[in-house]
Amino acid sequence: MGSATATGPELLPAIDIRGGSAVRLLQGDYDRETQYDADPVDAALRWVGGGAAIVHVVDLDGARAGSPRNLEIVARLAAAVDVPVQLGGGLRDRGAVDAAFEAGAARAVLGTSAQRNPDLLGELADAYGERIVASVDARGANVAVEGWEEPTSTSVPDAIARLGALGVGRFVYTPVEVDGTLEGPGLGGLDPVLAACEEAGARLIYSGGVGTLDDLVALRELRAPSLEGVIVGRALYEQRFSVADGVAALAGEGRWA
Repeated sequence: MGSATATGPELLPAIDIRGGSAVRLLQGDYDRETQYDADPVDAALRWVGGGAAIVHVVDLDGARAGSPRNLEIVARLAAAVDVPVQLGGGLRDRGAVDAAFEAGAARAVLGTSAQRNPDLLGELADAYGERIVASVDARGANVAVEGWEEPTSTSVPDAIARLGALGVGRFVYTPVEVDGTLEGPGLGGLDPVLAACEEAGARLIYSGGVGTLDDLVALRELRAPSLEGVIVGRALYEQRFSVADGVAALAGEGRWA
């Protein structure tokens, strides 16, 4: 199912799907999009061929519409690779989650519904265990929903505490201000998020701002027991570093030992 290595977090290459293509948004802004692969399956094959043990897929159309829009692509992608697929975007009810799993996703990431309907997350965690992931993406200190476009009054640590108490054991956290910028991860606000995960006995997958291998080393050197993985998108697409080097940097292997 994918897990951190003995020495550090795992790398999750990102594949964001919009209009049938693999794209990246800058700071979660749908008007600032860069298209990379006409077929997202090509991106998945490239990342897995480079050594990725899991891929993170987001249905951006689904996130905006409120229900999945690219499950046919997800099904092709999941069938094409031999690693788990973690899928988010528009998964806001049990039917959508079931459809994601039927399409081949190994994990389902719920964001808006995690805040709007936390009891649903508890029910899904009871039914599916570690296959259910809650997204606690933030603008500033508070969680943002509806495809990152609507802020809430809930802090990220409070959201983790509430959902952790309902049985959710894995979270994805993105500080939207740094997402897609390549200017470094949002380390300043990460400590309370990691602490909340440790308090809840949960694992965290960090996403946002990674532009260099040094950024990955900085995240690994936090030595946070709850930091399970790091999602990387634009830096890989723009060949700032390879998947293999990213995996090694996070694991503390090779020249990063």
